[in-house]
Amino acid sequence: MSAPRPLLDPEVLARLGTLRLRVRSVTEGILSGLHRSPHHGQSVEFAEHKEYAPGDDVRRIDWKAYGKFDKYYVKQFEQETNLRCQLVVDSSGSMGWKGAPGRLTKLEYAAALAASLAWLLVRQADAAGLLLCGGSVVKAIPPRASAGHLLPILDALQAATPAGPTRLAAALDWLVEHAPRRSAVVVLSDLFDEDQALLRRLAQLSRRGHEVTVFHLLDPAELEFPFEEPTLFQSMEDGREVEAVGREVKKGYLKLMEGWLAQLKRECAEADLDYTLCRTDRPLDEVLLPFLARRERSAA
Repeated sequence: MSAPRPLLDPEVLARLGTLRLRVRSVTEGILSGLHRSPHHGQSVEFAEHKEYAPGDDVRRIDWKAYGKFDKYYVKQFEQETNLRCQLVVDSSGSMGWKGAPGRLTKLEYAAALAASLAWLLVRQADAAGLLLCGGSVVKAIPPRASAGHLLPILDALQAATPAGPTRLAAALDWLVEHAPRRSAVVVLSDLFDEDQALLRRLAQLSRRGHEVTVFHLLDPAELEFPFEEPTLFQSMEDGREVEAVGREVKKGYLKLMEGWLAQLKRECAEADLDYTLCRTDRPLDEVLLPFLARRERSAA
């Protein structure tokens, strides 16, 4: 049995450089100062130190801490606000599929993408949380901003196994109950969910003040349908089977897929949800770099 692939790729992290994850909407929190706070006139009492990162205000460097630890630390104050980001990873049965040997499954790709985003958030002293969801919420790690919080998130992602139906509504219900503050919500899923109201439920989260991003993960074979010969297609969520000659159903399949993707993009745009289609044969930085650059522009 081969060892699991590391979730954090040093080459990908190096390409992210000094980019930061920003949000368009007003957030509520207490730490990083990257994001606008909805509160004014709050206490400016000292809260804690954060290791200096490029872009931090040099006027807030604590020189006494530098003399003691020989590292640059920046003072944080209570009136500053941090981003609270909930990473929602679909761990249903269909996420365990891959269309070619050596390729990542959709769940492995989602885990690597979520791990990179969590690393980025913790690096900029923002709070990252994780929800693993199949037919129900199977793992919930509340958002925290401490550097040590990254390890349990990585451990949970590494241990995630695909199983059960896709019911993202369970994660959305959890967020409504446990995430009263405005947050960034990042959904990583193939969206093979029978709930026809899923995007409307995501839009409701947006109306509650959360900023919602959807990373739609699909294997190239699901997008291109390379099957030509008689093939047995089996559902990885409920075991249903359909046998068909690939070349005879390809045209109809691709038409349905094209219509579904167009509908998803349209409904996400109408609901002000940030939508990105992710092919699982693409390097992670090809997804992350345009996404982060787009967030920078929209937050400006």
